[in-house]
Amino acid sequence: MRTSRQKHRERTSMMQTLPDGPVDIVGDVHGELDALRALLAAAGYDGQGCHPEGRQLVFLGDLVDRGPDSPGVVRLVRRMVEEGRAFAILGNHELNLLRGERKAGNDWFWREHNHHDQRYQPWTWAEPAADADTLRFFAGLPLALVRDDLRIVHAAWHGPSVAAVQALPPGSELDQVFSDWDSRADAQVQASGLLQAAKAEKAAWRHHFADPTVDMAPLTAVGQLDEARQMLNPLRVLTSGVERCTARPFFASGQWRFAERVRWWEEYADDVPVVVGHYWRQFLPLDRQALGKGDPDLFHGVSPLAWLGPRGTVFCVDYSVGGRWQERGAEPQARRTRLALLRWPERVLVLDDGERAPTSPP
Repeated sequence: MRTSRQKHRERTSMMQTLPDGPVDIVGDVHGELDALRALLAAAGYDGQGCHPEGRQLVFLGDLVDRGPDSPGVVRLVRRMVEEGRAFAILGNHELNLLRGERKAGNDWFWREHNHHDQRYQPWTWAEPAADADTLRFFAGLPLALVRDDLRIVHAAWHGPSVAAVQALPPGSELDQVFSDWDSRADAQVQASGLLQAAKAEKAAWRHHFADPTVDMAPLTAVGQLDEARQMLNPLRVLTSGVERCTARPFFASGQWRFAERVRWWEEYADDVPVVVGHYWRQFLPLDRQALGKGDPDLFHGVSPLAWLGPRGTVFCVDYSVGGRWQERGAEPQARRTRLALLRWPERVLVLDDGERAPTSPP
């Protein structure tokens, strides 16, 4: 008889079933191998990812980039997943690598010695011989894991996007699907005239997009174009969130932005709880500008232990360990970033410093 784990492996859908049983859901690791090992030890796992109570790990994506040892994180998580002791889903950082995109913090993989990534070094460079296996592992990860009492996705549980992904035929190639949806989006914005309007706005300001000191105008067509390209591609939505055109431009990651992430959980009314990462939650205040995060803090005024949304059914378990590169060399007690996991069904957080904390309603 096939086990539930075997059935899970045999499915080729991008939305896969999470077997029953207690799980520990790990937030974005971002190459912080030492923090991951400390977290797993604090949660009672041995070096192979085994737990004496039979619990299983679930990784929320964004295993890589910025931190000192992305290859080591990939090797560890991949081994646990392939040996049946853990599950993992795809994050936007893995998707960037699958798409061949050069983004801040991922030159560890491309080995092009991009000067923009020098601030994150020293780090462990990927071995060229391992590139194909790394990409093959990422390509095999689902976008979401679901069961009757739980939904796990990297950035957003957005009904129309989930439905579009569920409708894909088994065996669909992620990269091809992504390109097809992007092409449809481009055709739609061009037919609507939005692309031409955005180009006209950009032409007047093209020399100022990388200047944080300029009094940037609210380029509405540019913002609407960015929103459309995001929201018309379900893979973008599930892995990097719901975005809307903003009336107030903000400077982030080296350029002016005209569309911003929104609190999609404020409109989530389903009974089934959702666990996400992605959003850089904080236990202690961080210098978001120094981290390149000029967008609004989606958790301003919200307890770091609170469930979110009108029914308290959404939880974000990313506590900004992707910014630990700034804290390198600091004493552990001075660190403001954390790597955490959420125990389900107990709804208790375990942190990489060993602390445990019960979560709370919104």
